[in-house]
Amino acid sequence: MANLLIISREKEDRTELCNDLVQRGLECSITSYTNGVRAVINEQPPDVLLFEVTAKWPDKETRSLIKRMKRERNLPVIALISAELLESLDGDIEFDDFLTSPCSSGELVLRINRLLHKRRKTEGDEIIECDGLAIDLATCEVTVDGRAVELTFKEYELLRLLAANRGRVFTRDTLLDKIWGYDYFGGDRTVDVHIRRLRSKIEDVSHTFIETVRNIGYRFIK
Repeated sequence: MANLLIISREKEDRTELCNDLVQRGLECSITSYTNGVRAVINEQPPDVLLFEVTAKWPDKETRSLIKRMKRERNLPVIALISAELLESLDGDIEFDDFLTSPCSSGELVLRINRLLHKRRKTEGDEIIECDGLAIDLATCEVTVDGRAVELTFKEYELLRLLAANRGRVFTRDTLLDKIWGYDYFGGDRTVDVHIRRLRSKIEDVSHTFIETVRNIGYRFIK
């Protein structure tokens, strides 16, 4: 499940859109330009940003933060802008896509899925397979011996990262940086909880895919 953060002029302006997106299966939260964007991102790092462009752009710090998130986390950013303000897109932030306002939640979901698929597609082969486990990077589907496995977005990203780097040991801090973001302050216990849930879904007495490296972290079997 992808996590979308809407950065809007006023939180109340996009509440209905956010509720619609939740109904369509996304995790969604809203913050305003003046409500501490950095704190919101630190608390729950998003997978996609929806950035509302207005006649008065947000402050310099917010714009700098968004650009840094794009650069360091390869975070897709979608601009939401009224038709009359299209010419104001001066390139200061390189948006991955844009929608004119008002937009439908259905179209936005399609754009989000396309961007996330594009990002994953550039990070490795289309399908990763190991001992009955198959990870389809094009559709984000995971199966074990042909049985479909339902994963949350973070569980999927953890599995994809580990499986794409078979045998490599990842520390908990590294996994936090790559999956939750370098400035996430939730603690490495978060990694252990997600790994435990992931294992419960893909492993059994016949299948072991993720190994614990004591006092260090985790790795996918060679």
